[in-house]
Amino acid sequence: MKKVISLSIALMSVLGASSAFAQSAKKASFKVYGNCGMCKNRVEKALAVEGVKKAEWNVKSKMMTVSYDPAKISSDDIQKKVAAAGHDTDNATASDAVYAKLPGCCLYTRKGQQATGAEPAHQHQH
Repeated sequence: MKKVISLSIALMSVLGASSAFAQSAKKASFKVYGNCGMCKNRVEKALAVEGVKKAEWNVKSKMMTVSYDPAKISSDDIQKKVAAAGHDTDNATASDAVYAKLPGCCLYTRKGQQATGAEPAHQHQH
């Protein structure tokens, strides 16, 4: 009987801890500039960090949806990580050096930059 009670207490504490994380998790959505499946892989991989539970970028809408633990990472830091991978967001800008290293199909029109016609005419998955 003691084993059953001990097991029940242990199970309740594990469930309580996972429930506490679920309650503290926040969701954020923000625009990420990019063009293709390679961009999707890059920006989602950039958010494979502690505190980020899930990150999904929609190629067509350019919207990133993130589920994260605000006790471990801030929304601003999340956007800075995306920018460090070469992709501008509404609140963080990639350095010119990192942007310039992106593959040609991933070079998106940046804020304040006019479309040059040098961008790919079609979007594709890699």
